[in-house]
Amino acid sequence: MKICGLSTPETVAAALEHGASHVGFIFFPPSPRFVTPQKAGELRQAATGRAKAVAVTVDADDAFLDVIVEKMRPDMLQLHGKETPGRVADVKARHGLLVMKAIAVSEADDLDAVAPYRGVADRFLFDAKPPKDAKLPGGNGLPFDWRLLAALDPGLDYMLSGGVNAGNVGEAIRLIDPPGLDISSGVESAPGAKDIDLIAGFFAAVRAARST
Repeated sequence: MKICGLSTPETVAAALEHGASHVGFIFFPPSPRFVTPQKAGELRQAATGRAKAVAVTVDADDAFLDVIVEKMRPDMLQLHGKETPGRVADVKARHGLLVMKAIAVSEADDLDAVAPYRGVADRFLFDAKPPKDAKLPGGNGLPFDWRLLAALDPGLDYMLSGGVNAGNVGEAIRLIDPPGLDISSGVESAPGAKDIDLIAGFFAAVRAARST
């Protein structure tokens, strides 16, 4: 499970304490979850040996990615923009890191976008397609019809994102039992403000769903 958009030592500690496999840091300035590469580098130190640190970018150029990799030392890069398969391959070759490609979903045909990235991206993240007037490509707290993912190749490695929270994660697990879960706004008390109690509640809900 990945807690994304972390920005304080306390919330990073809470994510790790409750068993996060990944902690994510956002490098997209319009986002209320934006952190600098330097700050992310400080925050990610707590995850060393405990969870993978993920750098989340949106159509970042090489110069910005170079700074992020140098300052943060991520274990994985998450590309959340319109990066082509060729761009994903170039980023992997340049940095030698695992890459997770985000795919926006609102209907079944959107999953056709996966095929060109197979064998290029190491993992996928399925998020709700943002509204036309949205300023952010993700983190909007919107779900999509998760049942669409039941049509995916069972061997595809992915994380489910988009509107997941403690109240509905049990349904997501019941419907498709995704290989991974990614949550950001679902554990916030306000945009960009992670809440340690909500983080604890989310993990408790996941454990409860998986024990039944």
